Amino acid sequence: MKSPSFFKPLDFAAIGIALTITLVSAVSLYAHRGAQTRISIAGDEATWTFPQDAAELVTVAGPLGDTVVELRDGTARVRSSPCTNQTCVAAGAIQAHGQWIACLPNKVLIAIGTSGAEKERVLTQDEPGGDIDGAVW
Repeated sequence: MKSPSFFKPLDFAAIGIALTITLVSAVSLYAHRGAQTRISIAGDEATWTFPQDAAELVTVAGPLGDTVVELRDGTARVRSSPCTNQTCVAAGAIQAHGQWIACLPNKVLIAIGTSGAEKERVLTQDEPGGDIDGAVW
């Protein structure tokens, strides 16, 4: 008489796929741990890069006026902006790698990323692809 088994052959395949997905997710999530996280602020005329733990108030000049960006306690937020809809101010603070805030009317972009192995490059308006042509919220 054959003893009953709790697992069928496809159960082992499902467990293997789940373990593979978990491993790939963990590697991609924690791959940036060795690099230092930075906050980049790109305006119409200049770009700044700060360590994430910086405490600064940065005034960014844009075509509509000055946008004030506050860096504090590992977060970045738009404190004030001259744009009419104030979406960038309402977005609140960002703190995780890959998050960003954009004030499209005033051409200001704040992003959190890493520095280290990868080389950062900011496009200017004179280069192909340098203009912001859309946003996802």
